[in-house]
Amino acid sequence: MNMRHSFALGLACLLVTAGSHAQPTPSVGLSAEKLSQLKAAVQREVASQQKLAQVINDTLFSYGELAFQEHETSNYLTTLLEKHGFQVERNIAGMPTAWKAQWGNGRPVIALGSDIDSLPKASQKPGVAYREPLVEGAPGHGEGHNSGQAVNIVAALALKTIMQRERLPGTLVLWPGVAEELLAGKAFMVRDGLFRGVDAVLYNHVSNNLRTTWGQADGTGMVSVQYNFKGRAAHSALLPWKGQSALDAVELMNVGWNFRREHLRPEQRSHYVISNGGDQPNVVPDEASVWYFLREMDFENITANAAINWKIAQAAADMTDTTVTRTLIGASAPRHFNRPIAEAMQANIASVGLPAWTDDEQTFAKAVQTLVSSKPTGLNTTAPATLAAPSSPARSGGSDDIGDVSWVAPTVTLYYPANIPNVPSHHWAAAMAMATPIAHKGIIAGARVTAMTAVDLLTQPEILVAAHQYFNETQLASQKYTPLIGPQDQPQIQMNQEVMEKFRPQMRRFYYDARKYDTYLDQLGIKFPQLTKP
Repeated sequence: MNMRHSFALGLACLLVTAGSHAQPTPSVGLSAEKLSQLKAAVQREVASQQKLAQVINDTLFSYGELAFQEHETSNYLTTLLEKHGFQVERNIAGMPTAWKAQWGNGRPVIALGSDIDSLPKASQKPGVAYREPLVEGAPGHGEGHNSGQAVNIVAALALKTIMQRERLPGTLVLWPGVAEELLAGKAFMVRDGLFRGVDAVLYNHVSNNLRTTWGQADGTGMVSVQYNFKGRAAHSALLPWKGQSALDAVELMNVGWNFRREHLRPEQRSHYVISNGGDQPNVVPDEASVWYFLREMDFENITANAAINWKIAQAAADMTDTTVTRTLIGASAPRHFNRPIAEAMQANIASVGLPAWTDDEQTFAKAVQTLVSSKPTGLNTTAPATLAAPSSPARSGGSDDIGDVSWVAPTVTLYYPANIPNVPSHHWAAAMAMATPIAHKGIIAGARVTAMTAVDLLTQPEILVAAHQYFNETQLASQKYTPLIGPQDQPQIQMNQEVMEKFRPQMRRFYYDARKYDTYLDQLGIKFPQLTKP
């Protein structure tokens, strides 16, 4: 018996015998007809949860909480999951807003994840095609992270019903992407063992189409690091020579890095903000800080650039007679997604297809596109027909800390159509659709694909055999996972606390009350689509 056949047989036996229900139905060797019936059944269960999906989505939109401060969001989600029979563990990896919700028993263990944090200054009324913040200057869901947990929870509840009815063994684990906008959460979850023993990760992210990918994704891994310089204060006019300017050190570091960029690989991306530049001009700053994102395509070059950056920081301190320390805020590994699971997911994408958009939804999408000076093409009506091969070589660009998860368990990302094409992300305009029928329909499409893919993993062990073979023999042969955080690094859970303390009392007035209002648009008195200000 060869190794692959032995592993397949062992996994198949686990699937049959590890369940918690009496007399489990054998979950291997299903006929195509039976598999089709199970997928149809799970889709019906998802459809029956449309109202819950809308309420979850609209509620999280109304909370609009920044990274590490997703307290209302996490309390709401964990309470809901406990109500539906999931066992919840809170304060995961030292993050008060991180949690794990689990239901079921035995193998396979399937983890469903999505992000929950919002963006600064992105407060925006949904369903209107003009700029109008709910609270001026407040954060908001200017990317759409309010929608992904609705996808997963609705899919998980549908799966739970089918697994109980069919006596299918397996374990569902739901988890949140905390502080994804800072790339500061998932690496700590990985380090602290959240994904130990997980057979597959189905992650999702809001998009404007229905698709998935495999292989090394376009984009970068990165480290997020703040340098804190300390010097000596002095009167800037009377005795400047008595001072040791921490701000001078910050500026010299930035100059040094900007000169060094020419001699780094063109694939790198790096950027910074001066997060503390001193108190006032007539005082030589004795403290100053600069915050860097350092991005590259692979572990070797990420760590090399981080070392160069640190060396320049130390040189800047030497030049100014100051001292410097560094604080690692977050990290993200390059992403690599699993081909066999992506292929199974793609078949389900083809089966589900895009929602049928109404004339009102298309009119609204075109109005928002016009508002942001994009071509008014409207919502996508055709999903990608095939699963595209990864770029060769992968192209540089942005980062997502799902990358760390992808190196410890076979992982894929589902992109689901809850937002409008050609609208800038990380922008208030990207919030406009995120509590409208567009988002509600996109969530259901995503939940159907997620639930159907989980059915594949629960009932066809050969997919997981192939997934783990790809993970071990292809993915890990290309790069070895190098954690970009150390055992001494800790989540910076104090970040954004002051901002949320300032805005939460004002934002609370706009929290969605699903007991009184059918939708959030109803609560706000918005007649969708509202194209001009009344």
